[in-house]
Amino acid sequence: MQALLATTLLALGIGCDAAGPGAAQAPVRANQLGYPPAARKLVVVETSAPARFRVVAEGRDEPLLQGQLQPAGHWEPAARDVALADLSALATPGRYRLLVDGMAPSDPIVVDAGAYAGVAMGALKGFYFHRASTPLARGHAGRWARKAGHPDDKVLVHASAASPGRKAGSRITAPRGWYDAGDYGKYVVNSGITLWTLLAAWEHYPEFFRGRDAGIPESGDAVPDILDEALWNLQWMLAMQDPADGGVYHKLTTLQFSAMVMPHQDTAPRYVMAKSTAATLDFAAVMAMASRIYAPYEAQFPGLARRMADAAQQAWAWALANPQVEYRQPADVGTGAYGDAYLEDEFAWAAAELYLLTGEPGYWEAFHQRAGVPGVPGWADVRALGWISLAQHLPRLPDDAARGQVREGLLQVARGLQEREAQSPWKLAMRGEDFVWGSNAVVLNQALLMLQGYRLGGGRELLDAAQSHLDWVLGRNPLGVSFVTGFGLRTPMHVHDRLSVADGVREPVPGWLSGGPNPAQQDRRDCPVSYPSKLPALSWLDHECSYASNEVAINWNAPLVYVAAAVQALTPVEE
Repeated sequence: MQALLATTLLALGIGCDAAGPGAAQAPVRANQLGYPPAARKLVVVETSAPARFRVVAEGRDEPLLQGQLQPAGHWEPAARDVALADLSALATPGRYRLLVDGMAPSDPIVVDAGAYAGVAMGALKGFYFHRASTPLARGHAGRWARKAGHPDDKVLVHASAASPGRKAGSRITAPRGWYDAGDYGKYVVNSGITLWTLLAAWEHYPEFFRGRDAGIPESGDAVPDILDEALWNLQWMLAMQDPADGGVYHKLTTLQFSAMVMPHQDTAPRYVMAKSTAATLDFAAVMAMASRIYAPYEAQFPGLARRMADAAQQAWAWALANPQVEYRQPADVGTGAYGDAYLEDEFAWAAAELYLLTGEPGYWEAFHQRAGVPGVPGWADVRALGWISLAQHLPRLPDDAARGQVREGLLQVARGLQEREAQSPWKLAMRGEDFVWGSNAVVLNQALLMLQGYRLGGGRELLDAAQSHLDWVLGRNPLGVSFVTGFGLRTPMHVHDRLSVADGVREPVPGWLSGGPNPAQQDRRDCPVSYPSKLPALSWLDHECSYASNEVAINWNAPLVYVAAAVQALTPVEE
């Protein structure tokens, strides 16, 4: 295992003197990991002038492809004039350079049949590095090996969470789970969308994940690694449900954020906080989905699927009886709130998953009443998750009208995003207002929706548009950075992540997606350096202080796993 890990890290460039994000570079922006042979291959050139280009094999001068840059356009989020070079005809695996008149050669342009397999599995392994309640052994974690922290076997019940059966100050056991983001909290609401995304990746692309080794302790057993890793957090979530009434605690954290220390050094008391309707419905949805996903593994996990099904239905009953219990941060608590007062989307998602679990008409009716219109998913807007799960199981829907509703609803939103992408000079559906905290996850969730349109028969242009969004996070952006730690030529080196800051290792924990440009700059008073720009697509800071643009989070990493695996799996082998 140690040799395998070393080989993997060398392949990623981890430990090598790779150029950092601030290194000088030509204004030619490409996906730094490359492209499958049959993928659309767009490269952005920052210029307004007409120019010709040619492509040569690395180390050679003879042009293999040449042409004219497409007419330039102005992309407002970065205030840049840009033109596109379409290299889609470059289909032979290899390493190439793009030469544009008057510019320095581009970074290597790689054509590789397995271009995204490594980043998909690396992003999945990122969750292993964030496991709570366990040591990480060197054989699996390499230089990021660490001691166990947060056993969470003596978690206090906060006054906000007290109930007749569990008084304030009493203790419960809730181990395992993933550290949510740059801090050491564990949050049910954010776990909800994260686990849906990972379980959907498995359900939609099982052949991609089957047999692929992520290098986690469970690798090589009879269960795919993506399901083994997801189970680490599912087991924690099960412990967050009050068995007396079915309600679910909102989060498990210390009262305040810890210092930048390693997990075993963070010894402050940890609490479960108040139950909430949002957490309970997210829990119900995830457990209903997980019950059907893990049912084939009864021999490996006896009784697990049944336990999850029962927990989901108990949570649904609690939510019906408590339909508007909003989480409100107690006065003595300063960790992440994940507050959400609008709950129709959570009800719709949970109803969809419970319908697929049970087939009971009442759940379909509950979804139908609250279905609304699907939009780009995020932790506070999970409506589309139910739509996508139903689309995966169209034959199980009540009738042709229901099937048509789900299919056409998803196709409409996917096509709307693809049309925005097509009209964008940068070939990205993102508008200025979409660059928010975690903008890279917005990019990837837009891609995830367009992929659903492609899977529903919407046309190759939807797959190409999703590819274009993956290109953004892997380097085809105006910062020239691949936003995934350890994957690319210029990657974040100073993410806001306690594990990466406190471990004494120069390189950050690999496989984590930086949050991305965020012009709100909520952290600017906490940072000793200034952002380079206030423009939406340029407002990013590679500094550990920057929780608003350079933090990591499980709900941002999950769509990276999904989209990288999907584009890898769906791109035709040949034109």
